[in-house]
Amino acid sequence: MDTSIRSTIHTEAVAPIITEWILPTKTKTDLGKLFGELGRGVVRISRTRLIKGPCRESELAALKYVAEHTSIPVPKVYKTHYYQDALYIEMEYIRGSTLQSAWFRGHPKESEPPREEIVASAALKGGLDLRIGPRPFGPFDTHQDFHAYVRGNLAIEHCTQTFGEEVTKCHTHKYRSCFTHADLCLRNIMVDNGKVTAIVDWGFGGWYPEYWEYTKAHYGQIDLPEWYEGLESALDRYDDELLAEQVLWEQCDEPGFIWEKADMQNPS
Repeated sequence: MDTSIRSTIHTEAVAPIITEWILPTKTKTDLGKLFGELGRGVVRISRTRLIKGPCRESELAALKYVAEHTSIPVPKVYKTHYYQDALYIEMEYIRGSTLQSAWFRGHPKESEPPREEIVASAALKGGLDLRIGPRPFGPFDTHQDFHAYVRGNLAIEHCTQTFGEEVTKCHTHKYRSCFTHADLCLRNIMVDNGKVTAIVDWGFGGWYPEYWEYTKAHYGQIDLPEWYEGLESALDRYDDELLAEQVLWEQCDEPGFIWEKADMQNPS
């Protein structure tokens, strides 16, 4: 997940939650201080648990959906807490380090979408993906509506002239909706002794057209060829869709930001 939407919360801000709900005794509080932060917004409170927050409700919904409907390894959710109107998730601490020179060789188990062409979060509400913009978008009942949003609401009959044939071909093709992590990258795949132990950070997870996992994993290219070699051996390839997305990344990236500015200029 892009650092621009990551929480800047630190151990001190999580301490009241730890004291009130999780660690009522001084001994356990001291243990929480000993384990400390694992990263921004993530505090390990015992050998087996951590607290992450503030989190979006969509991340909690995605974690629950994946745990209940797929075989993807994800941290177990133990409790949820609300502090100053913000959500904090108490979850399993997964042993391992983030993926570096190794790569992901699993593939999410297929599951049926609640509606054929839905694009939405796991809770079937507005989704979030910084490829689209900084705030929730949708939900959309059809890929046609989603694709229109992605290209800045440009009418499809003008798409080829503006963006080229690749985008028109992609945005008029029939796709399945698949449950998607939407942020597969080295830091979100935990490994231990060469084995994937968990896929973490499901804040962007939800229902997207089937190609989105593959193309989004190429968003923000990194200089690590073996990562892409492993990715392409693990996921179905969508080369034409990747070409289309690359055009849009250059010409119409973060289309949701366009609508956000328009709303600010024309408040209802």
